[in-house]
Amino acid sequence: MVNPGSPCEAFLPAAPPHSNTWAQHYRTNGPLKVPRRLLTLRVGGPLHGSVAHGLACGALLCVSNDSVWNAMAWHGTGYLNERERLRGWWGITTREEWQDYLRDLLACEQHSSVWDFALDLRRTIARDFGGHVDLGYWRQAAANVIRAKSEGSIVVSEDGVTTTDPRPESEVEARVEGVQRLIGRITRYEARMRADGVLDENRYVSSVDAWDLGRASKMARWGLGARFGTLAEAESAVIQAGRAASLSYKSWQDFSAGYILGRCLHFDDEEFGDWYQDMVEAHRILMSDPGSPWLNIPFR
Repeated sequence: MVNPGSPCEAFLPAAPPHSNTWAQHYRTNGPLKVPRRLLTLRVGGPLHGSVAHGLACGALLCVSNDSVWNAMAWHGTGYLNERERLRGWWGITTREEWQDYLRDLLACEQHSSVWDFALDLRRTIARDFGGHVDLGYWRQAAANVIRAKSEGSIVVSEDGVTTTDPRPESEVEARVEGVQRLIGRITRYEARMRADGVLDENRYVSSVDAWDLGRASKMARWGLGARFGTLAEAESAVIQAGRAASLSYKSWQDFSAGYILGRCLHFDDEEFGDWYQDMVEAHRILMSDPGSPWLNIPFR
């Protein structure tokens, strides 16, 4: 059966004696293994404009997964496999769940707010001190902010006066230690990305919004392949992802570094294994292939 459960479902003979032919083909060819590469739809796929820009936000995943970066009418790995992808990785089994996840990704709310706190604080320090951020100062500033916010406060609003109690000292210190440990992880990933050519010297990651927006670009298409959404809905979401990326970053390289950092903070645990290496390889392809959307579509 080809594309089972979809509007283009079809059947091919597989019972004996045909089964022997299928088995022989598999023994001879096996699973197709090809080097990681950039795949582009030259006819029928957008190459320029807002849709192409939004699709290019998902290009890291496309190169890593060996899929066409600019295929808007997405079929992916087939109807059942696209459904299984969403169920297995995201727990999505209905149109409503797909819509909820897509909405959160486009709003950059599918990653840790603690990551945002640490990176936003560094960005503020950099703005106040001319760009350079001392690691020790960053760590101490994070501790100061956390402790200050944990002392309790009085809030006056239209509804009256609200008082919050101070948090237990043990809880506060655990938060300080956790954020300072996170800051160490961020700086070590950035150092490795500089060594691997993902980040330029003296540059740092401004935010990990790209981690959500890149996945949003793909989530729109995954939902289309799973028949949870329409082509118009998917295209609208892809355009939104591209616009949001342009507001958060200055270039494709900045976007890529934000995506890679978010992915590694989520999955890699400083092993610098496949979760990191696959993205670095995809980054290099997208920054060097003459047909890459990152070299042919202006980021802003």
